[in-house]
Amino acid sequence: MLTGCNNGSSKPTVTPYEEAMDALSSLITKRSRADKSNKGDRFDLLFDYLKILELEEAISEMKIIHVAGTKGKGSTCTFTESILRNCGFHTGLFTSPHLIDVRERFRLDGMDICEEKFLAYFWWCFDRLKEKATEDIPVPTYFRFLALLAFKIFAAEQVDVAILEVGLGGKFDATNVVQKPIVCGISSLGYDHMEILGNTLAQIAGEKAGIFKVFFRTIPTRLLAMHLFLNLNTICVLIIAFLRIQVFPFPIQDGIPAFTVPQPDEAMNVLVEKASKLNVTLKVAEPLDAKLLNGLKLSLEGEHQYLNAGLAIALSSTWLQRTGHHEFTYLEQASPLPEQFIKGLTTASLQGRAQKVPDQYINAERYGDLVFYLDGAHSPESMEMCAKWFSLAVKEDSQKKAFNHPPQNNSGSTIELAQGNPNERDGKISMQILVFNCMSVRDPQLLLPRLMKACANHGVYFKKALFVPNTSVYYKVGSHALPTDSQVDLSWQLALQRVWENLIQSDKGGEAKHADAVCEEGKDDTKMGGSTCENSRVFPSLPLAIKWLRESVQQNQSVRYQVLVTGSLHLVGDVLRLVKM
Repeated sequence: MLTGCNNGSSKPTVTPYEEAMDALSSLITKRSRADKSNKGDRFDLLFDYLKILELEEAISEMKIIHVAGTKGKGSTCTFTESILRNCGFHTGLFTSPHLIDVRERFRLDGMDICEEKFLAYFWWCFDRLKEKATEDIPVPTYFRFLALLAFKIFAAEQVDVAILEVGLGGKFDATNVVQKPIVCGISSLGYDHMEILGNTLAQIAGEKAGIFKVFFRTIPTRLLAMHLFLNLNTICVLIIAFLRIQVFPFPIQDGIPAFTVPQPDEAMNVLVEKASKLNVTLKVAEPLDAKLLNGLKLSLEGEHQYLNAGLAIALSSTWLQRTGHHEFTYLEQASPLPEQFIKGLTTASLQGRAQKVPDQYINAERYGDLVFYLDGAHSPESMEMCAKWFSLAVKEDSQKKAFNHPPQNNSGSTIELAQGNPNERDGKISMQILVFNCMSVRDPQLLLPRLMKACANHGVYFKKALFVPNTSVYYKVGSHALPTDSQVDLSWQLALQRVWENLIQSDKGGEAKHADAVCEEGKDDTKMGGSTCENSRVFPSLPLAIKWLRESVQQNQSVRYQVLVTGSLHLVGDVLRLVKM
């Protein structure tokens, strides 16, 4: 185990960290993730990598909780880690993606791994895999390397429990190299990554169920004979008599316990079938009853988080039970939650999910007039949940006083709104703005209508929608080599804008006319470029969109801007980097 971290503020002029990010970026493949020819991209290679890194024994002894799902798996893992940490255990948490810094993916006792430790473990793994690489065993790709790095970190740091979030799917995910976890979980399932996982919920569920595990243990055949004698008809007596005189061990198949949440029938049927084939006991974890929190609130906002919290409680309780820590076990909703569970659920933190962040660059007297509501929703179902959270949050915030003062530290925690009498407000009105982008493999015709309709159902309507490309790029890790604004391809953002404008026109009761007819390139500000329509704008970069928002705040003294940022976790991370740096 490496010794402590240097938390001093001094930074070298030439950073070894940037060198490591360049090396990590070299592992990113340009091939589409939807390439059907990869057949799991040779999943068996992962076992070769474990052997090279001498991690086989360490992983077999690691007490792991493994979680897959479409929505909520990151929140479930975060709740689970927080619960077990508050029970006094040394925890390791591996999640994806990161929002600002790749070290976010590796948490030790609730904190991102420090730079010194990260670099030491990074180069230890990278150099060995590079040195041993052959034509048959090439260096691992980006996510596989990160998963292997997580195993190395958790093994070296001797964590009591490792919580692993599946990156994509389940069956062929790099985290699925784990053969004997303590317990598995599957969060809410929905339509996402269909180009890889399949076009139906049944197909998607089948891939996610790939994390279900079975292991074999052996028992003496004398015990087996006794078991058979107690359970079979007397016609088996002769067989039993024969077995009783044998001395060889007999293999028994045991399934690793698994939990899921209430699912659509199409998905649940597949999960049950897969579990049955492997002799896995699959149970449905019910949503957490808010009354069990003794008047406190979950630290992660949104009603859907009670579903994730219920799953986290089941996973934590089962892990405690199966590892012999019965003093904390909680399995019945009727009994009170242990104090450690309540603290874990009400203090867990996860950036980019139902998170409110006031812009710190606004003058002190205008502080709170520009607030970003961040949620990395990127599937139709999560869009609807995001919209509901945002609608309720802005209504609640609009009835409160403004953010009463700028933060005194840069801890990154969400700033709470101060309670106040609406009549004491200064007469300012609240205006909702959307900042949106999504991957081109996703269908905006499924995402944007769900978002717009769910907000409208709660009486929330966007004054303007801003469509921007992500600042970060998929082929580069780190913030030291971000792309410039020049020669940015905005064709996707323009397509998103057309979808939005057509939705607005349809919502007004008329026929949806082609959005190009009411849009002009650079209509308001030629310096900013992009395209301006009646209800939306395309900006060639996120910084320009943020600049426009800040200028709008300064020019409109009577308006408070409530900005929803959604559609992509990468976009959320880019906004966080700009408004909190």
